[in-house]
Amino acid sequence: MHEIQTTRGETQEMSTSVGKRLKALRAMHGLSQRELARRAGVTNSAISMIEQDRVSPSIDSMNKVLSGFPITMIEFFSMEAEKEEEKIFFSKDELVEMSDGTMSVRLVGAAKKDRKMRVLHEKYPPHAATGEKMIVQEGEEAGVIIRGQLEITVGSEVRVLGAGEAYYFNAEIPHRFRNPGDEECEVVSAATPPSF
Repeated sequence: MHEIQTTRGETQEMSTSVGKRLKALRAMHGLSQRELARRAGVTNSAISMIEQDRVSPSIDSMNKVLSGFPITMIEFFSMEAEKEEEKIFFSKDELVEMSDGTMSVRLVGAAKKDRKMRVLHEKYPPHAATGEKMIVQEGEEAGVIIRGQLEITVGSEVRVLGAGEAYYFNAEIPHRFRNPGDEECEVVSAATPPSF
């Protein structure tokens, strides 16, 4: 069972928008909290707590909840946006925070419709990781380490990269990320297609 973590100061904004978005999405599909919980394989109280902004779900937990709908994580975070014209430039405050309470993951251009790539600004605290479970998804992934160190496992290959170093791999190969250092690691990454 995936954990749903308690909201902390830095993730308060994210959890508020998640709760409102989830409630609106559930209403659009005519689902009760109980039916969504059944479809997603989580408890009814987990759905209720998210919608009331009483918890901030991890990325894994949010993916599980969204499995009850035909929608990706990126579509979920961009569904509220009603933009009259295509936005090109974004201030720091306009990046959508999808933090799990441990690492910070900020999405560039959340309102972009029909996107063909996903661009993230990621921050891994010391010794934080994407989890023991390897990630497998369609497409390609690349990134540049801005500061700190990032240990990347792709299949049977493992490498620790430092500031200025980069990676690029087939995302269908099982992979995971971990900060082995004692300082925060900052990464800018991109993936195509924009699944999440």
